[in-house]
Amino acid sequence: MTSTSRRGHDRTEAIMRTMLELGRETGYARLSIEAVARRAGVGKHTVYRRWTSKGALLLDSLLSLHRHDLDYPDTGDVRADLRAQIHRVADLMTAPPFGPLFRALVAEAQHDPDVATALHAQFTRPQEERTVARLNTARDRGELSPDFDLDLAMAILSGPLYFRFLITREPLTHEYVDQVLDALFAGMGPR
Repeated sequence: MTSTSRRGHDRTEAIMRTMLELGRETGYARLSIEAVARRAGVGKHTVYRRWTSKGALLLDSLLSLHRHDLDYPDTGDVRADLRAQIHRVADLMTAPPFGPLFRALVAEAQHDPDVATALHAQFTRPQEERTVARLNTARDRGELSPDFDLDLAMAILSGPLYFRFLITREPLTHEYVDQVLDALFAGMGPR
């Protein structure tokens, strides 16, 4: 990496780190690109050159924190692997700064089509693909019914979790995750 590209990378990291710090301190609604730029020690044009909006910057900042935490283990036991991965996600989503800022990002996506598209492309779709791929591997091994619709399994699995996290705001606990998995596997097991 050249010194210019290293400096650009360091500046990008500083901006994203500052976004998360300020987001945690002030909340997303009161956050501005100008405040992020000021605290990060860059001009606002430097920020806007990399991100088109506050929502786009927040998405990249959140994903930079935990991109690798979203990968599935493969121990040969699909139920245990799903449980371990979804427990990690539940822990992530209930802890600051990720949880509150992720809620704000989802809200922003309702009003900003570019943020909605980026959220789907960079977070939702890759997570769906990882889950379906893990389920497909399990189905190929005979751990799941060969005729179970894996896209439907993904919807059944994620729907209750997002509903609880975003709508009812009830705690997203390991016990709740286990209840959802138990319900899902009651219909997915080999016949």
